[in-house]
Amino acid sequence: DNYMSHDKGYLRFFAYMSFFNSSMVGLVSSSNLIKIDFFFFELVGMCSYLLIGFWFTRPVVGNACQKAFITNTNRVGDFGFLLGILGLYWITGSLEFRDLFEIAKNFIYNELNLNNKVDLLFVTLCSLLLFSGAVAKSAQFPLHIWLPYAMEGSTPISTLIHAATMVAAGVFLVARLLPLFRVIPYIMNLIALIGLVTVLLGATLALA
Repeated sequence: DNYMSHDKGYLRFFAYMSFFNSSMVGLVSSSNLIKIDFFFFELVGMCSYLLIGFWFTRPVVGNACQKAFITNTNRVGDFGFLLGILGLYWITGSLEFRDLFEIAKNFIYNELNLNNKVDLLFVTLCSLLLFSGAVAKSAQFPLHIWLPYAMEGSTPISTLIHAATMVAAGVFLVARLLPLFRVIPYIMNLIALIGLVTVLLGATLALA
């Protein structure tokens, strides 16, 4: 019951937690791909950085939060996510989910009928870039290597935030973009394959 009660950063910890909760609420309530969704997606990553580095006076913790946020896969995933958003906007001219799904679906069906492999390949690439953001946030293979560094944070952070809450942001992103992924050939198969590899890798590491 007294865990962290005498910590000098006790109030700062709950400020970070409230910031994280607000970012997650903004993420799940967004209806726009970049103005709100990408903005809150980035805030979730920033909160993760602050929470991992809560005990920043320890050199190990400082290195861990930098590797998890700046020099490691979260930046890779977020950069890919941003490129995917820009590519999809170039195709559809809209960032609202409702308009985006309808325009993208009509565009893909037209390209399939015309057998235009170049444009279809570009749409597939944009979808893969969008998916890379979810892969990084949910610690899926091969962008899973930031997760061990998250263990340097306090116990509530490592158990409740990174193991249960933050990884759900990537799952929510895939669910939110599911109408787009379903009409693009091979994307759903790739999502299933990455999930399967991650499950097998996690089970193998748990047995080791």
